[in-house]
Amino acid sequence: MSTYPVTADSPAPLRSWLLTDSPDSRRQAAWGGAYRRWLQFRRNRLAMTGFVTVVLLILAALAAPLLATHAPGAQDLARRLEPPSTAHWLGTDELGRDLYSRLLYGGRVTLGMVVSVVLLVAPIGLAVGTVAGYAGGLADRILMRITDVFLAFPRLVLALAFVAALRPGVTSAVIAIALTAWPPFALLARAETLAIRKTDYIAAARLTGASPARIVLRHIAPLCLSSLIVRVALDMSGIIMTAAGLGFLGMGAQSPMPEWGTMIATTRGYILDQWWVPTIPGIAILVASLAFNLLGDGLRDVLDPKQE
Repeated sequence: MSTYPVTADSPAPLRSWLLTDSPDSRRQAAWGGAYRRWLQFRRNRLAMTGFVTVVLLILAALAAPLLATHAPGAQDLARRLEPPSTAHWLGTDELGRDLYSRLLYGGRVTLGMVVSVVLLVAPIGLAVGTVAGYAGGLADRILMRITDVFLAFPRLVLALAFVAALRPGVTSAVIAIALTAWPPFALLARAETLAIRKTDYIAAARLTGASPARIVLRHIAPLCLSSLIVRVALDMSGIIMTAAGLGFLGMGAQSPMPEWGTMIATTRGYILDQWWVPTIPGIAILVASLAFNLLGDGLRDVLDPKQE
């Protein structure tokens, strides 16, 4: 059996080990498949641009305390609404706070909300979809009708209703967005499950005495993950826009917390005279949304078998 080559001075044997047409183990086959998908993904320049941009945004948000030049809440009314300069790289807002520093810390809030939403909705959507698709019958009808109810309302409007029922804030916004974002994941998982449950290996698993829960968890759910990952990447931009929209409407992160949507809301009155103040966080939202869209398109080309 082949061993995993770990020497740093032998990249050619490592590449040959990964790209062999006759792997000696399941581990070698898995690593080889992942490496081939990475090579295919890397050839897509737009997807790589999105991937690099997303990584840079996440690193910048995580390293905000190191990269920021000022405290995000430090006010200097004598320097309010200053244009970009060497002292304040992106200018200052209506209270003299440094926009560059607030943008970095705002990335922590906005991207943190998005990650929290994804960690909530992906498992919920996967669970609902696989259970509905495999069980069928009454369980399928009930779960799908509940899904249809959530799909009948625009996401932002439904999220506003949930936040109003709770109270404005980051936690309420995350819960509200999660409650409105899971139906597409459930529909996708159900469609994949309906195709998978009729295959021979699922029938073989039943014959061996595997319980429905084991079949769903060990055999069906893993096969739905690739499509779910693609859907998550494509939906990230919509989640960012919803999170920023809630902040803009005063139902998400509350001022003085630096969040991109809230930053636009508190400075929208200066759009004509001091255009950079609301425009800069708007550009951040645009860049993040576009980057996730490009990344999602690249992942769809690599992971979605229907695209092959």
